[in-house]
Amino acid sequence: MEIINLKDDFIKLGQALKAAGLSDSGLDAKIAIQNGLVTVNGETVLQRGKKLVNGDMVAYNGETIKITKGMNINDY
Repeated sequence: MEIINLKDDFIKLGQALKAAGLSDSGLDAKIAIQNGLVTVNGETVLQRGKKLVNGDMVAYNGETIKITKGMNINDY
């Protein structure tokens, strides 16, 4: 399982696939998403711009990505 620790409030689905190394390019991510090969929290998503937030789980090609929001100094 890959874990992506958010620096902002969200990451877009296509960016997450690239960041996790599950897609070589934005075009590859776009094609996989448009072909219905990617799920978010168990549901097929066809929008590569879908915003992923803390706790979301992405599945693609037998791999899973977990989106987390780490604590920073302002959280204390």
